[in-house]
Amino acid sequence: MIEIRPFAKLGHANHGWLNATHHFSFADYFDRNRMNWGRLRVWNDDQIAAQAGFPSHPHSNMEIITYVRKGAIFHRDSLGNEGKTDAGDVQVMSAGTGIVHSEYNPDNEEGLIFQIWITPDRNGHKPSWGNRPFPKNDRQGRFVPLASGFEEDHPEALNINTSGRVSGATLSKGQKIEHSLLNGCFAYLVPSTGKITINGVSANARDGIAIKDETSLVITAEEDAELVLVETLD
Repeated sequence: MIEIRPFAKLGHANHGWLNATHHFSFADYFDRNRMNWGRLRVWNDDQIAAQAGFPSHPHSNMEIITYVRKGAIFHRDSLGNEGKTDAGDVQVMSAGTGIVHSEYNPDNEEGLIFQIWITPDRNGHKPSWGNRPFPKNDRQGRFVPLASGFEEDHPEALNINTSGRVSGATLSKGQKIEHSLLNGCFAYLVPSTGKITINGVSANARDGIAIKDETSLVITAEEDAELVLVETLD
C-alpha cells in the first residue's frame, strides 16, 4: 500500500513567525484518520522566520528528530546542552523523563525544518540531546541512517530509543535506487525537494507518502531530489 498525501491537503497553521504544515494531527489541527503511522506520531514541515523560534517549553517521553532543510537551528535545553545544526544535518532530543528546550533560527533568512516525533519503546528514558553532520554527498544514490534505535546503524547514526530509523538520501534527476524496508514496518517518506516516482506512483516535493505491506521501494528521481524516510516497527 502506497498512499500519497499531497502537501496542499495537509494540516496548516500560520503563526506569523512560524508557518507550519502538519502531516498528522497536531495542536489545533485534528484528523482522526491521521493520528499516527505506526510509532510515527508527528511530522511537521516548519518554516521559521529569520531571528525567530520556539521559546522554552517542556516535553517528556518522545523521541524528537529535527532534520534541517535550509538554514540552521540553534538548540538550548535544561540539561545544559546547546548547539547549532545546519542544513542537511540532524539533531535528536530524547525527552525521556522530562526536558525543557528552545529552538531558534539564528540566521537572517527563513529556515526550513522537518520536525519528526516517534514514540519511544518505553517511558522513563534518561533525557538527552545530540546532533551530527550528515554530508549530502555521502548519501548520494542510497539511504543512510541518520537516527536509529538499531545497533547495526551505530555509531554512524544518532541514537533514538525506539524500534525504528530515520534515513536520508539524495538523488540526481533520472537516478533510481531500490531500498529494502524493515519487515512488517510502517514507512513514511517525504521528498524535501524534487518530484519522484515510488513503485510507479508519482509524488511531489513535500508530499507525504504512507507505506505499508511493501517489502521494498523503487524510487526514481524526476528532478534532483532530497528524501527523508522513517521506518518503525509497531
